[in-house]
Amino acid sequence: MVAPGNDNAQDHPIDGRPEYLLFVSGMSVKSLRAIENFNAIYLNYLKDSATLKIIDISMEKEYAVRYGIVAIPTLIRSNPIPVRTIVGDLSDTSKVLEYLGILEK
Repeated sequence: MVAPGNDNAQDHPIDGRPEYLLFVSGMSVKSLRAIENFNAIYLNYLKDSATLKIIDISMEKEYAVRYGIVAIPTLIRSNPIPVRTIVGDLSDTSKVLEYLGILEK
């Protein structure tokens, strides 16, 4: 599921590189699948050109509140604006790449 972007990003890397925040909860099947799927995207398409942070909200609840996380797993591209949010296990690689602007249709 894809949610509309939010132009009010809270943090941006100083160097201007794209930043991705992957919110998961513990070792659930969906969380593990999302981590695996985004790691593949990161290694195949982004490599060292972006920052990836994996945040386990079962251990860092304040991030869930700060970013308004209501479903897990959730991927947020917080930089560049517009912010992009995807909810789900990221298994449809082509849609993820297109929505995040990594590859054009």
